[in-house]
Amino acid sequence: MDGGFELRPGESVDITAPEGWSGRFWGRRGCSFDDSGKGSCVTGDCGGVLKCAGAGGAPPATLAEFTLDSPLDFYDVSLVDGYNMPVSILPSGGSGECKAVRCVSDLNRHCPKDLQVLRHGRVVACNSACMAFNKPEYCCSGAFSTPDTCKPTEYSKVFKASCPTSYSYAYDDPTSTFTCKGANYLIRFC
Repeated sequence: MDGGFELRPGESVDITAPEGWSGRFWGRRGCSFDDSGKGSCVTGDCGGVLKCAGAGGAPPATLAEFTLDSPLDFYDVSLVDGYNMPVSILPSGGSGECKAVRCVSDLNRHCPKDLQVLRHGRVVACNSACMAFNKPEYCCSGAFSTPDTCKPTEYSKVFKASCPTSYSYAYDDPTSTFTCKGANYLIRFC
């Protein structure tokens, strides 16, 4: 994996991850790159290059997260870093629960005004409350750094209502982490 590629509508790319791999996938929008792979994206940019090569995407970005072969595969769709597009994870061929996980609601349409990321007057992404306000109660940090002290907020509840199987805040594990053994995964951005 070299960390970045363009997908046009209807296109797909097969990726083989090494055993024990852990990482995340995200979609980028509004991208423009030159022939050398330099450029930028309106959402999900990774340092102004097409091939992120291990660099994370700039929030807000909807994430498909994986930890493989430990001994189960753990996977989730996360809105903890905000939302920029619908994402689904569809397992196939594995054993165990292997549930599909989706955030297919257009959260940009339902994004609270305080969290909106605008470009030319249009909502292009939705920040997490942590990104927007940088306060411990929204970031699950400081005095709010445990599951007992960090609870859902009015903002994370908006995310959860639209995408009930997605992580809406840092300690949203019980309804948002899924497992499967030996599966292939289709990640769909749309």
